[in-house]
Amino acid sequence: MSLPPGFLDELRTRTSLSQVVGRKVMWDQRKSNPGKGDMWAPCPFHQEKTASFHVDDRKGYYYCFGCHAKGDAISFVRETENVEFMEAIEILAGEAGMQMPARDPRAAEKADRRSQLIEVTEQAVKFFRLQLKTAAGAEARAYLQRRGLSDAALDRWEIGFAPPGWQNLWDHLTGKGVAPDLILAAGLAKPSDKGRNPYDVFRDRIMFPIRDPRGRAIAFGGRAMDPNDNAKYLNSPETDLFDKSRTLFNYGPAREAAGKGQPLIVAEGYMDVIALSEAGFGATVAGLGTAITDHHLHMLWRVAPEPIVALDGDKAGTNAAMRAMDLALPLLEAGQSLRFAIMPAGQDPDDVIRAGGAGAMQKLLDAAQPMVRLLWQRETEGRVFDSPERKAALDKDLRAALKRISDASIRGHYADEIKQLRWELFGQRKPGTRPGRRGAKADPARAMPSTKHSALVAANEAFTQELREAVILATLITHPALMEDFLGELERMECLTPDHRRIQTALLTHVGETDPERLRQAIDATLGPAPLEKLMSLSHVRIAPPMQDPANTEKAVMCLAEELAKLDAERGAAREIEEAVHDMQGLVDEGLTWRLGQVAEARHRAGRGDTEDKGEYDLAPNGARLSRDERNAFDALLTKIGFGKPGQR
Repeated sequence: MSLPPGFLDELRTRTSLSQVVGRKVMWDQRKSNPGKGDMWAPCPFHQEKTASFHVDDRKGYYYCFGCHAKGDAISFVRETENVEFMEAIEILAGEAGMQMPARDPRAAEKADRRSQLIEVTEQAVKFFRLQLKTAAGAEARAYLQRRGLSDAALDRWEIGFAPPGWQNLWDHLTGKGVAPDLILAAGLAKPSDKGRNPYDVFRDRIMFPIRDPRGRAIAFGGRAMDPNDNAKYLNSPETDLFDKSRTLFNYGPAREAAGKGQPLIVAEGYMDVIALSEAGFGATVAGLGTAITDHHLHMLWRVAPEPIVALDGDKAGTNAAMRAMDLALPLLEAGQSLRFAIMPAGQDPDDVIRAGGAGAMQKLLDAAQPMVRLLWQRETEGRVFDSPERKAALDKDLRAALKRISDASIRGHYADEIKQLRWELFGQRKPGTRPGRRGAKADPARAMPSTKHSALVAANEAFTQELREAVILATLITHPALMEDFLGELERMECLTPDHRRIQTALLTHVGETDPERLRQAIDATLGPAPLEKLMSLSHVRIAPPMQDPANTEKAVMCLAEELAKLDAERGAAREIEEAVHDMQGLVDEGLTWRLGQVAEARHRAGRGDTEDKGEYDLAPNGARLSRDERNAFDALLTKIGFGKPGQR
């Protein structure tokens, strides 16, 4: 159905997003400002207690800072009501009192045909269910009973049976007056290449209806009763209704169960889904004869931020877990990942439940490991690292895997975790311990007071980092049009003070606001005037180049890039020094620790004054220059935002 020009704009103008969303959420009265259309609530797309879901009624846009769901009124209705685009338009138009335009005849014809195919598939569901209750279905019933399925469970899942024979379903449907072309188009029969009538796709199989998120039958999965059949499981061919790469078994009921707080589980097959659901794990889905696709992952993440992949404890299950991990790595976002619960050797979830009940399964789910551990397991399992070359090969493989993670913050955290695991593997020590003098072991949680409070750890934190954070935040407030260019860097900033963190969150909330005055008013409305007044009154902020010359955007870009580069380099150096001290505890005396602290302090002083490696930039009023590492980071950041390297501007 085509819509006339301007129809959607008029619909959005007439629609209040806060009213549409308000039907599904409870607004946080403390954070929300109805007068300005600035509304906050717990996210309806993932389970949370805090109000991280933001609605900007003036812009007609929502965004969740937890699961990163975003969109407008149309997308919100589509996601929460499980409807297609045009259906969402019809719902909103009816609420807004707008008349829907006349339907496109071709679109109407296509929609009508889909409805006809669904009706044919529903008739097939009834036929297969009846066949399971006949004498021909006795062996299938016995198999299902051995698998622990009661008659009530068979009815809940509408399980049926396709009897042996070439044209049982074909004859039944044509006898009911169903057009042959609809039976073929629904994927229930195939044309004969011998000049005979088409023959049934499913024969001598236990039948599982596959339904879309709205509960409509769109396809089938069939398990062969003959152990010699070439295909143990067979799915419907792809049709206008069914695309297995975009469909998950039991997705609709699982989404509803997950919305009530149940963990979202990804199993391997129909029987696993049924067994888990019958045991109380109703938020369970499975792929349909294909590996998990990126579309599947996005479907899962719309329901839960960390679905648990529960696969069989055999080689095939492990391989499937690895494929899912490889697919997910480039798609990871903050709070959006997978966890993995691998079943005991030779068992699937159904086996676990039948042997130990729901409690045994719950223990495995509770012990599900994060994806970084699965990555480490794959790169190290079965390998021997008894030479520098083999260790270097491991490092190379791990670097290649980490490069596939698009999100820089997540990539950094993965690198930190991998580094810790590497220490544990090559350091001949148990996790959480450090070797000490004369064989003694030092607990890292009991670091020497002089170390924890030395210049090694805290030299820059109290002054330098806060200074740089303040200049960065103030520059973005004064030049909000630059926020989109530096959005990733702003998100990754680990602000040291509560005020800085609150201002950072407020800036991220109002990305897209390009007017400095409106931005300041919005932040004041959220935080009150005190934090901004305090920030802007700081002497090192007032004398920063972007504050002295607010009309000079180029200078603001240069200042942001410089301060971010220095901040990143300082924090990287601090982490490296802290790790070195951590490793040396118990091996060195406090005198050496103090001397290393003096070296770190000398490096800090050198970075603030003239050194033999002077930088090209001198924007800061105190004469601070960039080291080589800082300059490289600075150039890379300018290149990333399209500003060009020095000499190209």
